[in-house]
Amino acid sequence: MSNAATSAPEPAARRLAVSYYLYAFSDEFVLLYPVYPLLFTDTGLSVPQISSLFLVWSLTCLLLEVPSGVLADALSRRLLLGTAPLLGAVGFGLWVLAPSYGAFALGFVLWGARGALQSGAAEALLYEELDRLGLAARYGRVVGRAKTVGLVAALLATAVAAPVFAAGGYPAVGLASVLASLGCAVVGFTLPEHRRPVSAAAEPPSRQPDAEPLPGRPDPEASPVAPDAGPAGWWAVLRGGLAEARTDRSVRRALLLLPLMLGIWGGLEEYTSLLAGELVPASQVPLLVFLVSAGVMVGGLLTPYGQRLPERWFAVTVALAAVLLALGALSGRPAGFALIAVAFCVLQMASIVMNVRLQQSITGPSRATVTSLAGLGTEVVTISLYGGYALASTVAGHAVVFALFALPYLPVAVALARRTPAASTAATAPAVAGDEEDRCACRHTAETDARRPATGSAGRS
Repeated sequence: MSNAATSAPEPAARRLAVSYYLYAFSDEFVLLYPVYPLLFTDTGLSVPQISSLFLVWSLTCLLLEVPSGVLADALSRRLLLGTAPLLGAVGFGLWVLAPSYGAFALGFVLWGARGALQSGAAEALLYEELDRLGLAARYGRVVGRAKTVGLVAALLATAVAAPVFAAGGYPAVGLASVLASLGCAVVGFTLPEHRRPVSAAAEPPSRQPDAEPLPGRPDPEASPVAPDAGPAGWWAVLRGGLAEARTDRSVRRALLLLPLMLGIWGGLEEYTSLLAGELVPASQVPLLVFLVSAGVMVGGLLTPYGQRLPERWFAVTVALAAVLLALGALSGRPAGFALIAVAFCVLQMASIVMNVRLQQSITGPSRATVTSLAGLGTEVVTISLYGGYALASTVAGHAVVFALFALPYLPVAVALARRTPAASTAATAPAVAGDEEDRCACRHTAETDARRPATGSAGRS
């Protein structure tokens, strides 16, 4: 195959990655995030009322997680990713224009709907677009960097919120948040999407960019959206996703392990400031929390290296993270937060690797639906952790509770080590980083072209 044909996917892949990073950045660069609890208290809400708002938020995410995944398979994922930030913009505007309990509750419903529409749709769109270009091996690297970009955006928003709030109060940070959401919507509507209809043949939706559509089958370039978007079509999508989750062993294993891997440390992260408050004065708490956040950011960048780890070493790494998390919490010293940061770094990396394995395991057309099942499981684990943490904190300090919640990672590590050889091979095959990963992708493209009959088309993107 010619060099031009081999390199044809590269510009499209770079544009896709840059757009995905911009989407992740603008989605998290919301200046209201660090100050909205103050807005609630300044409006006169009590602690029980604020807690009820968080409950409304969590319930919205739970109820809409799977239906939004079905929508992402039945409709245009790009449409959903562009619409979702608009819901957030409306909610943020309501908070600052008409601050009241009702407006806050409606804003959290819109915020929960925003997250639900993005969950599953974003990962599915990214994976299938990279797969279409013959570069699915890059998924882990791109999604890991996007996670880090989102965390950097959140930290920058926290830093920028202080001077903006000092200059213009809640209206200023509210306006900035609305503008960031509008920018995120613009990026979402411009994301590339070339997808076969859900009702098409049951083959995986992968097609090389220089291939003509097979006779009698729709061209994804011409049919990027599933045409059957009625109730019958949605029900078929849901049944397909549930069937794949039930019958495919690799998918089922990933759906069980990913929520545990992500939900536990993701929930514990909300309590790191309380743990730090037991060790240092309040003025130094942000420094320890930032150390943990830095570990999480680095973990996203380490995703390609996590993919390269053999199964047993990957399991050992997760177990080691659990030990470090417990030791850091129980140390009773500020230096222990360095161990917690390393643990969170490893667990973030491992969570993204499990996300990659889930995407690699899905072969049917209901990719977003299956991914949303993982999101639902993660929500359930996180909410259960909140409840368990509340109960445990009545009889033990934060350090002991942290150590207790590190223990579930040990059986998770055992389960990871007991993966079947076939599953292990599938999971580690595309786990090469950098230029070697790209060369593997190019070889995959060349081999696929060699097996395909000549079509007379070259280099179409």
